[in-house]
Amino acid sequence: AACSYILILIFLFFVGDCASLEEWGSGHVEGSVGEFGQCVCNVFLPDTSFPADRVEHMQTTSNQLSVKVKLQIIKVYYVQLEVLLGNLSNLTTRVESLESGPDKYIKLEFELLRIELREFEALVTQLKASLNSSSPAFESLYIEIRNMSLIVDQLESYDRSNLEVIRIEFAKLQRKLEKCQDDKDDFSNAGIGSCKHGGILRMGKPVVSQLNADLSAGYKYGGWGKDSKPLPGSENMYWYSGSTDTLVSRITQYSDYYNLIMRQGFKTHQLYVQYNYDWRGTGNNYIVRENNLYYQFRSPFAMGKLNMTSVKVEYKVIPMASAQFSYHYSANQNLDFAADESGLWVIYATEESKGKLVLGKINEVSFEVEEVWQTSIYKQSVTNAFMICGVLYATRSVDTQTEEIFYTYDTNKNEESHVSIPFEKFQDFYMHLDYNPTDQRLYMFNNGYYVYYNVKFKVS
Repeated sequence: AACSYILILIFLFFVGDCASLEEWGSGHVEGSVGEFGQCVCNVFLPDTSFPADRVEHMQTTSNQLSVKVKLQIIKVYYVQLEVLLGNLSNLTTRVESLESGPDKYIKLEFELLRIELREFEALVTQLKASLNSSSPAFESLYIEIRNMSLIVDQLESYDRSNLEVIRIEFAKLQRKLEKCQDDKDDFSNAGIGSCKHGGILRMGKPVVSQLNADLSAGYKYGGWGKDSKPLPGSENMYWYSGSTDTLVSRITQYSDYYNLIMRQGFKTHQLYVQYNYDWRGTGNNYIVRENNLYYQFRSPFAMGKLNMTSVKVEYKVIPMASAQFSYHYSANQNLDFAADESGLWVIYATEESKGKLVLGKINEVSFEVEEVWQTSIYKQSVTNAFMICGVLYATRSVDTQTEEIFYTYDTNKNEESHVSIPFEKFQDFYMHLDYNPTDQRLYMFNNGYYVYYNVKFKVS
């Protein structure tokens, strides 16, 4: 009887339950005592035999799945390792940049590098533990991280007074080299706020600050910069707004450049609250002036103005302005706001102009377009535009690495001209490009990165 009971349990383990047993037919189990007194169990299954083949197939399938899962895990980890190596390469470049000259010395850079080095070391340790591997690749990563940490410590330990002397001498040498380079084309760095120059001579190299505050390369749409006419006490303030699309829904303010880089904003303004109001905008050609955000209002299609002090919004429709003509790189870039030494501007197109670019001067008190100029260039052929001293500068793409200022319109003389002022792009795709008269820099939001350019002017 005990033998029969045990065999039934084993049988139920493979078959499933009593109901399943019934499906196997009218089989039964018998027990008896053998010739030498042993327990003998006999199972009678008239309909079919024990499913040994099914059990074997189940075991084989299980082993195959296990191997596949392990392979997929290894693939995932190696993808992570490739990303890590790419990031580490970028970090190595930044350390080398610090080594290359005293003009690169910034206290903030040392702090950021230390933080990133610690993060990389933790990631490598985690990856090594996950893979349960002692590959030479990991040891090489550890050595490189430790070497970079030593370099950062050595650089920061330099006597700062000596660094300042070296920096001054380096700046003198740089100015001499620039003078030699520009003997044939004289240039002038006009004083801040001055228009005593002959327009742009050339653009400096792109200076890349870092990835946006959302830490996402997916935030390709957005803008950043400084207030073009800051209120007293906010001269060092920066702002940033970013998104994965052309919708404008928030803007964050930072007290200075350090806090911008450290992603420590002091105030974020949301342009949308459900069931209460909808102040959202579209496009990425917005600017900040006197603590007001000027942007393209979403509904209705109009100029939008958010006073970030009083947190009040107003909008004004521009007569005849069309929402059909955007810049070359992206849709919804229909109203482009710009600021320069002479005031506030808006760049757009109309049906009457057949898509050609129109320039409007905004009265900042009445928030109305008070004067307009008609240009001869088609807006959709332009990648972006900005204003300096009442002169419109329009850009176009040359290739993936080069942009070109190809057209100007001087509102002071009502004259237009075709020029060629090429400048280097950090990456091909950019959304926001605006000049700031407080530091004579061009601010670009380039594929999710903060980028700026210094501008050189001709002697007038």
